[in-house]
Amino acid sequence: MNTFYKVLAICSAVTVFGCNKFIDVQPKGVISEGLAMSQPDEMVTAAYAKLGDDWYTYPFNLWPYGDLSSDDCYKGGSGTTDTDYHAVEVWSNLTSSTPGGHMDELWYQLYCSVSRCNRALISLRDYGKDALGEDTAKVREAEVRFLRAHFYFKLVQMWYQVPWVDEEVYENHTEEQTKNNAFSHDELMEKIVSDFKFAYDNLPVTQADGGRANKIAAAAYLAKCYLTMAWGDGYEANTGVSHINAQHMQQVLTYTKVVEESTYGYLEDYGDIFLPEYKNSKESIFAVQHSNYEDDNTRFGRANWSNMLNGCWGMWSCGWDFHKPSQNLVNAFKTQDGLPMFEHFNDEIAFPVNGDPNAQKWDPRLFHTVGLPTFPYKYESEYTMTTDNSRNPSTYGYYASLKEVPQRSNGEVYDNPWQAFPMNDYVLRYTDVMLMRAEALIETGSLSEARSIINDIRQRAKNSVGKHIGYAANQCEIALYSDSDFSSKEKARVRLQWERRLEMAMEYDRFFSLRRWGIASTTLNKFFEKEQNSQYGDQAYAGYYKDAHFTAAKNEYFPIPYPQMYYVPGLYTQNKNYN
Repeated sequence: MNTFYKVLAICSAVTVFGCNKFIDVQPKGVISEGLAMSQPDEMVTAAYAKLGDDWYTYPFNLWPYGDLSSDDCYKGGSGTTDTDYHAVEVWSNLTSSTPGGHMDELWYQLYCSVSRCNRALISLRDYGKDALGEDTAKVREAEVRFLRAHFYFKLVQMWYQVPWVDEEVYENHTEEQTKNNAFSHDELMEKIVSDFKFAYDNLPVTQADGGRANKIAAAAYLAKCYLTMAWGDGYEANTGVSHINAQHMQQVLTYTKVVEESTYGYLEDYGDIFLPEYKNSKESIFAVQHSNYEDDNTRFGRANWSNMLNGCWGMWSCGWDFHKPSQNLVNAFKTQDGLPMFEHFNDEIAFPVNGDPNAQKWDPRLFHTVGLPTFPYKYESEYTMTTDNSRNPSTYGYYASLKEVPQRSNGEVYDNPWQAFPMNDYVLRYTDVMLMRAEALIETGSLSEARSIINDIRQRAKNSVGKHIGYAANQCEIALYSDSDFSSKEKARVRLQWERRLEMAMEYDRFFSLRRWGIASTTLNKFFEKEQNSQYGDQAYAGYYKDAHFTAAKNEYFPIPYPQMYYVPGLYTQNKNYN
């Protein structure tokens, strides 16, 4: 029902039933805007609350747009029509109205999040010093600007050019006059950087309250912004090695050094990173906080609803089997003499079988990332996976995602008709930031230091066998890189990009990395051609990729959702080459 008819219906109801008492009744259980705005600390809390106020149709971790759209995984579920996300994984039929409602919901909810930040900033401006004191008010302002930049980074990451709605626009009620091309992509990124810089300059290194942004988180996010900007604008014609901005790369080194010298660090066992009991370890620089009812004495806790579809079929009470690792990803974990098989990793389909080792060895991170038939599910032998733990194997195969779920013995927070888990969503973890640093070191010529970082990460993977995946020890082999592996930028770049894929697999990052490096079209179209012939034993799957194609100069960014284009006709300009 459009706005006009909603108003008409309300007016009709008032005409028929009378209005005096209806209008004069004071709403109960609702705080007035004036009272709310006079409580700045509560307004800041409301802005924080939006971090995890998402749903599987609008997940703020962007798992459909960072993973399903890449070579790391398939959508999953009952079939290609289950949810609106199929268009995201094949690209060829992606339009402003397909995937329709899901993408529009994401746009809307991210702007709701921005709105909360803007209101909190106004509240802090008008009441912060009196209510909190000048020093605390300044810290809270820095936190909110961090949050606003976080939400805006996601908006620009998705849609290239978006309307910049800040507190001034909010106060002047000019949202519906604010065009999405009022600022260029580069100008929008600079605005985001400006907010993060304010946060960096005004936040303490540590915060007494867990979950709040701090100076180190701001430094890490600044590094991420500058790394994104350093490669180009994301469109392949303007992105890649030939477009690298040396000044931006230098900023990446500056801010990652702050992180490197902080109290954050590598968690000793890779598997522990993805267990809820370690969710706020030294690995976690900034994360969306989730909980179960035992932690916070609520009925359902603050569960992670963005990943509610992503539990293994038949393993959980309501495992809907989405976010399924691809065969290409599994093949990428192959090793030869302990090192990745760069040129030939995907020549042949392979997968390990528990208790039946052969000549093919694997990077240990495979067993922490991918649920495999015959192996314990998330390390627990009483919950061993079989081929029955796949909802639609003829379409999506038999693998399951592991990182975003706890161990099965811990159960769900809520399980009817949906499931949910108390798993934090990492926004920035230490290893991710160190990979950013290694990337910038390579592009600025410091190859030896980059190798040292990557070898530290590989050594941690090598050490991450005995505690959780001892059953796969005889199938694991991983080695460190020699000087010769980093004898040129070209060789080093390949190894860095490979390491990022293995380390960050299924963590919603892969497509955005391919786009940053300017290799999305070549990588994905090669993937589509090969992946449609996937097979596990006698079961063929992934045939739907025969219809997939990634078009450069178009698909690097997603289309602005159709409803947003037509709420105020003529206000927004669609991204290029989308109808």
